[in-house]
Amino acid sequence: MEVVIFCGGLGTRMREETEFKPKPMVEIGDKPILWHLLKTFSYHGFNEFIFTLGYNGAVIKEYFLNYKLFESTITINVGKPDTVTFHEPPEDPNWQITLVDTGRDTLKAGRLKRVENYINGEKFIVTYGDGLSDINLNDLCEFHNSHGKLATITGINPSSMFGKLIIEGNKVIEFQEKPTDTQNFVNGGYFVFDRRILDFLTDNNSM
Repeated sequence: MEVVIFCGGLGTRMREETEFKPKPMVEIGDKPILWHLLKTFSYHGFNEFIFTLGYNGAVIKEYFLNYKLFESTITINVGKPDTVTFHEPPEDPNWQITLVDTGRDTLKAGRLKRVENYINGEKFIVTYGDGLSDINLNDLCEFHNSHGKLATITGINPSSMFGKLIIEGNKVIEFQEKPTDTQNFVNGGYFVFDRRILDFLTDNNSM
């Protein structure tokens, strides 16, 4: 099953990091978020990816095109630039990645429609380029297959941005630090779609 990853957004909420690179390339430790995401999918047996590129997409192309170079210690003979020695190169991951420029300002549905020709399976997974999670992807796919509908969306209970005061009368009796809202769900960022859903989408920058 192929995995479509939205990689084209502007990342405006992380502008100090994303002025010159897309949000999926912001580093956690010394690796891009996108690298961690692919490692997670690979752990669950998913190794075929389609990236919907947009803002600064060339940065993502360059990283994966030169993956071995970026991930290795190397020796270069400056007089012979074609001669590079790789010292203890990383194990090559079993990733097949298709990188598609879907437009700088295209919204999610339009981006998905623009990669339709690269989706070969009858079902596929979709997530965001910053969507790190401990979700069990195989359980997600099994659930999707069980109900026979076009789409499955994950939901999570969001945490409050603020601490919560529990008050009796005019006295605070408890302080809850950023409690989880167990009554409501928000988009958890992982989807499984039947490819027939693509028939409902249009190649439009505003969608």
